[in-house]
Amino acid sequence: MKVTRREALMSVLFGAGYVGLRALATGLPASFLLNPRRALAAGGAMCVDPSKAQFVILATSGQGDPINANVPGTYDDPLITHSTDPTMVKTPLTLSGQSYIAAQPWSTLPQAVLDRTCFFHLMTNTPVHPKEPDVLKLMGSIYQSEMLPSLLAKQLAPCLGTVQAQPVTVGATTPSEGLVYDGQALPIIPPLSLRETLASPTGPLTTLQPLRDQTLAQLDELYRNGASPSQRAYLDSLVTSQKEVRSIRQDLLDALAGIKDNSVTSQITAAMTLIQMKVTPVVAIHIPFGGDNHHDAGLQNEAAQTVSGVASIASLMSSLAAAGLQDQVSFLTLNVFGRTLGPANTDGRQHNQNHQVSVAIGKPFRGGVIGGVAPLMGDYGAVAIDSKTGKASASGDISAMDSLASFGKTALAAVGVDATTLSTSITTGTVITGALA
Repeated sequence: MKVTRREALMSVLFGAGYVGLRALATGLPASFLLNPRRALAAGGAMCVDPSKAQFVILATSGQGDPINANVPGTYDDPLITHSTDPTMVKTPLTLSGQSYIAAQPWSTLPQAVLDRTCFFHLMTNTPVHPKEPDVLKLMGSIYQSEMLPSLLAKQLAPCLGTVQAQPVTVGATTPSEGLVYDGQALPIIPPLSLRETLASPTGPLTTLQPLRDQTLAQLDELYRNGASPSQRAYLDSLVTSQKEVRSIRQDLLDALAGIKDNSVTSQITAAMTLIQMKVTPVVAIHIPFGGDNHHDAGLQNEAAQTVSGVASIASLMSSLAAAGLQDQVSFLTLNVFGRTLGPANTDGRQHNQNHQVSVAIGKPFRGGVIGGVAPLMGDYGAVAIDSKTGKASASGDISAMDSLASFGKTALAAVGVDATTLSTSITTGTVITGALA
């Protein structure tokens, strides 16, 4: 029997028997629908700390964007080059009560967002574009060569009740930005493909109400005869009403109808939709921040994309707040490398294996700057970090070489992963407690 592209995509998104759609239609966890008797007997799957678990939207780039060139922490040394475009003028901003200087676009984020925004100055130790998958694997620091987004997803899925543990990529621009889970390459699902699959007149979202009623009818015998009073009360608290299903369906259809292309705006809509449908704990997108700008006269492209990139982040944060998800979703960035910073970089920047900046925004993070930069090998590189304060320190217990793995451990700790799992999953690095709220 020939499987259509749409059917294949539906299976990827919603699992065998489209259990994810039934979970969306009923409100019952996918794990329960897959095996109700076992789920009732087990009393729920093991998960990370439920009070800390977060969905994650990860922006990643194999181009090595110069996001590292204009963030807080790069304005202390006057020899570091910044764009002279008026939109990029250095501007004061406050992160959790501390004053910093950054390019103006960063100061336009709402203060409530800035107080949850943490800038990590890191070293990826590669100047090579195709090494993006290795950077996502924290350059070999993750056990069995898992990728950070996959490790996050694997730990978070049981607690968030998602259809699948595998992350989903909606914005990869090059093959190197594709994700891997348990050694298997994952498909890339652009926003337009998501819209065409879900939002057509005969698409699955139009059938949520009958699917709800059908699924609940199938579970009726087990519900009446196989569940204790306390278990029935728990299931009752989860079941979505027909009125709620209508609202969910219309909200998702309206959002998907707004997707006209595969732009960053559409990627954000796609990511929000996948999270609201509880398809996956982690969605990867691509937000340009200057790209591979070897030849960028006056750093004009860098300036334009820094403005648009921060605006995209602001739009994401606004969308999360409007959906009531601002405390349930964290945003992270991780790129293959950063860009050179010295005085010679007025008309473009070169690859910098010694400095990359990752941004983390969310409830688990304390606004601030982790680490910093100093002159290194004719340019600038990340320096050692004090894990307790997060400050740059020559005597810090986290070396620049271990800063990438430490970022990974900190991200996992932020969403509630326990110390034992951290130490066995990521073999180097230290949790930077100074970055955590």
